Amino acid sequence: MSASSADPAQLLALAVDVAREAAQLVARGRASAADDVDVKSSSVDVVTAVDRASEELVTSRLLAARPDDGLLGEEGADRTGTSGVRWVVDPIDGTVNFLYDLPAYAVSIAAEVDGVVRAGVVLNVATGERWTATAGGGAHLSTPAHPEPVRLTGSRPVSLEQALVATGFGYRVEQRRTQGAVVARLLPHVRDIRRHGSSALDLCSVAAGRVDAYYELDLKPWDHAAGALVAAEAGLVVTGLGGRPFARPMAVAAAPTIAGPLLELLEELHRA
Repeated sequence: MSASSADPAQLLALAVDVAREAAQLVARGRASAADDVDVKSSSVDVVTAVDRASEELVTSRLLAARPDDGLLGEEGADRTGTSGVRWVVDPIDGTVNFLYDLPAYAVSIAAEVDGVVRAGVVLNVATGERWTATAGGGAHLSTPAHPEPVRLTGSRPVSLEQALVATGFGYRVEQRRTQGAVVARLLPHVRDIRRHGSSALDLCSVAAGRVDAYYELDLKPWDHAAGALVAAEAGLVVTGLGGRPFARPMAVAAAPTIAGPLLELLEELHRA
C-alpha cells in the first residue's frame, strides 16, 4: 500500500467510521470517567482509562484496515509505517471537559500523506456534531438534527474590535501565568474572549463562524491535525507568528478580514 494510492476521500471515510465507534465508547464511559484518572505533565493535566481505551480502539481499527500505515496518538501510540500515510489521533480532546461532563470533548483523527494532513474528522462526543475536511475538498459540518453536511466558510468580522477570539492555556504554572497576562492585554482590543477547553473544537468553531479567531501556544500534533485542516479548508488564515509555520510554537486560525491585525497584536503582546 503506497501513499500514491491514498485517496483523501477514502481516508476520510475510514476516519469517520472509526471516530463514530470511538465516540460510542467514550459516551459509554462518561459515567465512570472519574473512577480511573492519572496525571501527565502536571497535576491538572489528566488522562482517564477511557482516553486509553479510545486510543486502543482507534489504533486497532485503523491498522486492521491499513496495516502498513504509521500512527501517532496522544496516549502513547507511535508506529512508523511504510505506506507514506500516518494517522494522528487524539482519543479525547478535552479530557477535563469529559471529566466534568461539559459538552465539549471530541475524538479527533487526521490522516497525513507524506507528512501533510490530507483528511480529518473531529467528532464532538457530547453533541454528535461532526466536522470533516479533505485537502482541496472543503470543510463540512453535520449534526444529528441536520445530517446532510454543510460547507463551512468561517466568518467575516469588519474589525478586530468586533472579533470574538478563542484561546487555551498550557498546564505548567509559569506558562499559565504568562498566557493569562497576554489575554488580559488582548481583551481590550477584541469583542470578547472564549475558552472552550478543546483545541480541536476551537479550530472547528472558527471554521463554523462560532468564533472569529483562535490562538494557542505549544499545541501537539494530535491537538490540531484534524482541526487545522478543517479551519484551512473553510478559508481561514491558518499560520504561526512572524512567518513561522502553524503551531511552531504559536497556532493561529483567523477570519481573513482580521487576521493581519490580530497577528500583529499577538506578536506585540508576546514580545512584551
